Amino acid sequence: MSAKISNPFSTSKPHYEILDGLRGVAALMVIWYHVFEAFATSPLDQRFNHGYLAVDFFFILSGFVVGYAYDDRWKRNMGIKDFFKRRIIRLHPMVILGVLLGATAFFLQGSEKWDGSHVSLSMVMIAMLLNLFLLPAIPGSGPEIRGNGEMYPLNGPNWSLFFEYIGNILYALFIHKLSTKALTALVVASGIGLASFALFNLSGYGHLGVGWTLADYNLPGGFLRVLFSFSMGLLMSRVFKPVKIRGAFWICSALIVALLSVPHLGNEDSLWMNGIYDSLCIIVFFPLIVYLGASGQTTDKKSSAICKFMGDISYPVYVVHYPSMYLFYSWVWDNGLTFGQTWHVAAGLFVGNIVLAYICLKCYDEPVRKYLTGRFQSSHKSNAC
Repeated sequence: MSAKISNPFSTSKPHYEILDGLRGVAALMVIWYHVFEAFATSPLDQRFNHGYLAVDFFFILSGFVVGYAYDDRWKRNMGIKDFFKRRIIRLHPMVILGVLLGATAFFLQGSEKWDGSHVSLSMVMIAMLLNLFLLPAIPGSGPEIRGNGEMYPLNGPNWSLFFEYIGNILYALFIHKLSTKALTALVVASGIGLASFALFNLSGYGHLGVGWTLADYNLPGGFLRVLFSFSMGLLMSRVFKPVKIRGAFWICSALIVALLSVPHLGNEDSLWMNGIYDSLCIIVFFPLIVYLGASGQTTDKKSSAICKFMGDISYPVYVVHYPSMYLFYSWVWDNGLTFGQTWHVAAGLFVGNIVLAYICLKCYDEPVRKYLTGRFQSSHKSNAC
C-alpha cells in the first residue's frame, strides 16, 4: 500500500512522494473517524462521519501504484509467484503484528464480548489463527469473539486488507492482461454497480462503509468497493499525463480532510443524499486528488520530509491503531462519557498511535521486510509498493 517505487528493471521512473504523504493524511483521518464512533448511536448522528471512505482512497492509490510498478514487469516475464511474494512481504508482517496487538487488547478487556459474556482462551486462539491468515469469522460463530459481526474481531480494519489481497489476486490473474479499453469498461461497469449500491442503500445504514462483516450485503459491497477503486487506480496509471500544479500536497491534503470530515447527509427518509455524496467522493473526487497528487512535486526538503514521514507511517498507523480503539470504546461506553469529557484521551490516542506506528515501522516492519526480501527475493531486491 505504499507509493514507494523501486523497479529493478528500470531506474527511470519517478517517485511519487506526494502520494505517500496523502496516504498518511488519510490514515490519520481514519483515527479520528474511529474516535468519534465511540460517541455515535448510528451513522446519522456521528459528527465526524466519512472517514470510512479513506479505504476507497487507499484502494485507488494501491491500484495506481501497483499498475505503475508492475504493469511493465509482466512483459518482462515476471511470474505470478514472484508478484505474490512481493505483496505478501510488503503487507503481511504488519497484519501479524496488528493481530497480536488486538489479542493483547482483548485480554486487557477481560476476554469478554461486548454483551459481557466471557470468551474461552481456546476460542481466542482460534480467532487469532484465523486473523493471522486473514480468514474471516462468520457472524455469530465462536471465533467471532466480540459479538458484533466483525470479520476480524481482533483487529477490525483487517477487512480492508482482505479486500486488498483480493484486488491483488484479481490483478495478477487477469486484470493486468486487459487492454486499456477493456479496463475502462470494467471501471465503468463496477462504478455503476457501486453507485447503485450506495443510492439504493443496500448497506442498510445509509452509507458505503461496508465490507467489515460477512452479514447482509457487506461482502458484495466490499467487493464492489475494491473492484472499482483498484481498477480505477490501474487505469489512471496507464493513461496518466501530469499537469503543472503548485502546492499539490497541501491542496490535496485539505481536500482529503474536508471530504472525510463531512457529517452524514440526509436523515432516515433521505439516505440517498449520503449515497450520492459517497459515490461522488469515490468515483470523481478521489481519482482527481490522486491525479493532482501524482502531478505535483515537492519543492523543498521540509515538504519532502513531511511526505516521507507521512508515507512511512501510513500503513503501520492504519494497522495498529484499532486495538487501542477497542479499549477506548469500552471505557467510554462503560462510564457513559462524552467527547467533551474525553477529548484529552482522544488526543493522546491520536499522538500515541503515531508514535506506536513509527516504533513498529522501525523496530519491526522494516527489519522483517528487509530479512524476508533478502531471504526470498535475493535475485531482485526491491521495496516496491
